[in-house]
Order: sequence, then C-alpha cells, then structure tokens
Amino acid sequence: MEGLKQMTLKEISDHNTNKSAWLVIGNKVYDVTKFLDEHPGGCEVLLEQAGGDGTEAFEDVGHSTDARHMKEEYLIGEVVEEERRTYSYDKKTWKAGNDQDNKQRGGESGQTDNLVYFGLLAIIVAMVYWLMTK
Repeated sequence: MEGLKQMTLKEISDHNTNKSAWLVIGNKVYDVTKFLDEHPGGCEVLLEQAGGDGTEAFEDVGHSTDARHMKEEYLIGEVVEEERRTYSYDKKTWKAGNDQDNKQRGGESGQTDNLVYFGLLAIIVAMVYWLMTK
C-alpha cells in the first residue's frame, strides 16, 4: 500500500453525498462518485456506505472477481495507519477463495441465494397482483 495518499476517517466521512462519495474497503479508500449511476445494485447501496467503512457490506454481497478488480479503478488512498481496522477475514480467502469455493461446490451457494431472492420476488408480485385485483 506504499505510495497511496493517507487519509483520516474524519476526512473520509466528509465525502458522503452523490456529489462526492468515498468509502473504505479493507482500509483502502475508493472514490465511487463516478460509479454511482453504474452500480448494478443502485446508487443507494453505495451512498449508504459513503463516508464510512463499507468492508462488511462489500464482503457480505459476495462480489465477483471482476467487481473486485473493477474497484481498483476507484482507489484514491488508504486510511492512516493509526486509524486502520483489523478485519476478521483473510484477504487471500476472499480475493481468490470465493470463486474457487464456488467452482468446487458447483456454485451451490449462489444458486440457493438466487432461488431465495426469486421466491421472495414471486411472493411480492403475487401480493401486489392480488391487492390490485381486489
């Protein structure tokens, strides 16, 4: 992480709007302002984390390898050493492990998640239809 601009959490916290959206992922600082309209999950997801530490949210989603590489385009600095957090994940595991684990399991986790989301969506659509035809 040598050579990156050092930033305090206070400095980062000032960038929490759609005009300037910075977030921390693994003690690295990303300016995602230009990515807000392109984010597949919508700009709201990024704006919720803007100005703060989005590491947990980023990891919980299970981003693809492509998304992990893409975020590096927005890297602008890192959290100053005395304010860095220690995370409970192993960077090697989440960097390479997610895709490798899914290949070994045949993508079971992703398929199950997709079925759950699809099922919830179907229930919501059915409820809306039922309410509209009442």
